[in-house]
Amino acid sequence: MSIGAISPSSANQPPARATPPVQGTSSPAPAASGSDSTTNLTPEALALVSQLKTRDTEVRQHEQAHLATAGGLATSGASYTYQRGPNGVDYAIGGEVHIDTSPGRTPQETIERARTIEAAALAPADPSGADRSVAAQAQQMELQARAELATQQVEQAAARLNGSGPASGDAAKVRRAYEAPPPATPRLDVFA
Repeated sequence: MSIGAISPSSANQPPARATPPVQGTSSPAPAASGSDSTTNLTPEALALVSQLKTRDTEVRQHEQAHLATAGGLATSGASYTYQRGPNGVDYAIGGEVHIDTSPGRTPQETIERARTIEAAALAPADPSGADRSVAAQAQQMELQARAELATQQVEQAAARLNGSGPASGDAAKVRRAYEAPPPATPRLDVFA
């Protein structure tokens, strides 16, 4: 689940000393609010810093919503893509949380996992396209598990009706033995 990066307009381009986005997994401290980091910046650079701060907050909240809802299915913490602002501070402009999307051992477990995956994908206030895609895949996984569960239930019900279920015990085995045709045609040989 990831959220796209911010792309400043041409009017808000950072000065030449700004660096391109950097991929990272640590959580650098957000921009310092002190006046020393922004005193020598142009109004355009200050506007970009403000935009980057806002984006940083949005990205972190978005990824934390995924983590909070994913529970034990999250395989890692959030990882972020950073962009260095004109003030020299790195701001998160994109991020992702890895979630285990494998099916469970049983159809019921798969249904529960699919519901958790879908909830985690749609947890942020504004899910991205990738988030919606993951949610759709989780819905499909749940539907397949429900179909498998229904098939198992029908097979179990049919087995109980035919007397071959686990509850019928030895009586069912005896009844099946008498109802089955003999393996070979019986013969009677008479000797005098």
